[in-house]
Amino acid sequence: MIFAEAKFSIGQIVKHRRFPFRGVVFDIDPEFANTEEWWQSIPEEIRPKKEQPYYSLLAENDERYYIAYVSEQNLVIDESGQPISHPGVDSLFGKLNNDRYEPGFQLN
Repeated sequence: MIFAEAKFSIGQIVKHRRFPFRGVVFDIDPEFANTEEWWQSIPEEIRPKKEQPYYSLLAENDERYYIAYVSEQNLVIDESGQPISHPGVDSLFGKLNNDRYEPGFQLN
């Protein structure tokens, strides 16, 4: 099995290509690792392929905060320069530096 190299990295701010939300990457799967039920719930005409990186995001839109699981093909870099307001950001990340958050912890 060949895994694709992830285009985005942990701490990077991204936005969805189709839907009005943005978020910060906090985990990356080299290919789809959610449930089959979740994948089947996506309308077939917009269902992404499984063989690509998938990103877990601390996501937000104009109405709420949530966790999103998004395929690489549906993400682009968010160039707004705005921080993410999701309440989970402070527990996982440090300060915002350009388009990405610094890690909130140091590995020894």
